[in-house]
This record gives sequence, C-alpha cells and structure tokens, in this order.
Amino acid sequence: IREKLAEQIEKLIPTSGPIQRTRTTGPHVVALIGPTGVGKTTTIAKIAANLKLRDKKRVGLITIDTYRIAAIDQLRRYAEIIGSPLRVVATPDDIADAIAAMQDFDYILIDTAGRSPNDAIKLGELRSFIDRAKPDEVHLVLASTCGERSMELAIERFGDVRIDRVIFTKVDEASELGVVLNVARKLNKSLSYITTGQDVPDDIELSQGRALARRIIGGGKS
Repeated sequence: IREKLAEQIEKLIPTSGPIQRTRTTGPHVVALIGPTGVGKTTTIAKIAANLKLRDKKRVGLITIDTYRIAAIDQLRRYAEIIGSPLRVVATPDDIADAIAAMQDFDYILIDTAGRSPNDAIKLGELRSFIDRAKPDEVHLVLASTCGERSMELAIERFGDVRIDRVIFTKVDEASELGVVLNVARKLNKSLSYITTGQDVPDDIELSQGRALARRIIGGGKS
C-alpha cells in the first residue's frame, strides 16, 4: 500500500535533474536566491564541489552577500579547497564585470544574501542583481523545516524576482515533508536538489520523485 501511495505521490512532484550546460559557448550561469537561514552558501558550495571535483568542470563563484563577512569567508574557504576563483561583488554593474571576467569557465554559480520576504527594498536590490547577471537558471532555496505559510510567502515575494527551479534544504531535520508536496504543486516548478546535512560535497541529492514520495510518507525519513 505504501509503495502504491508513493507511486501516486511521485506523479505530483515535478523534478528537473541536475544543473547542466545549455550553452555552446560561454559559462552556464546559475543563481541561488531565498530567505535568510535556509543554507544557500553551503548548498552552492556542494554544487560547486560536485561540478568541479566529480564532473571535472571549470567552475567560478560569485557572491553578492556583502552583508555577512562570515558567509564570504566560508565560501572563500570552499573555493580555495576545490580550486575555484571567487569574486565578491557589491553592485549590479560589478556582477556583470565578474561574469565577463569568467567567460572561459563552464559554470558560474552566484550566491546571494538571504532576504526577508517582507523586505521589499532588499528584494528590489536582489532583482537588480539578477536582471544584470542574466543567469541561465535561478533556483529558489527553501528550508524543509519552515512552515507552509512561510514558504508560501517566500514563493510569492521571490516570484517577483525570478524562480526557475526549487531546492529544498535541511530535509534531514524535517519531522515531516508534506509541505514539500504542497509547495511543489502550488509553485508548479521543478525540484532540482535536496540537501540532507552539512557535509560538503556529500549531503546533497538530486530531487527524485519516488524517493521524495517515500520520505513524505515516512515523515521525513527515506
């Protein structure tokens, strides 16, 4: 019965597969956006490490999170470990210059500062950066531990910036994952990754409908 239920839930969860280049020339640019405290910096480090170390791709990193020095230091340390350059930018014009300086890379990953869904001014600033960067993909990062109303608010407000796909973090900490199904249905965007811990680069998985369905039925456990 559980397996039949998982089969039906799987049909309700759109998944997109991994980040993949769609360009024949120039870097494939990916930005991660989302509320504060959802784990964007750690997630981008995991994606970068997998692309660089496992897929042997040339990866450049950009951060616009100039509000948290610790976040810059954290990402810089990860960048040094995997041997990728990191550019810290403060203005939309700076981000365009940073991308232009990395045209020989396969991928450019952009880390952004967490924004409160209630802060219209900061969301407007974020939109200016995204508009200037013109990324190929924008992933909204949401924590599985957040309540459904908080997620709905984030979807509504960050939708004004841009959302192409969704990443759910802290799946290992969630007591239940039904909210993932509700959000996936409401947002109508594919899920790309889930994260299941703090270890870089290991604790990240492709979003797979059947595995997520089993976690939902099992109260968060796979």
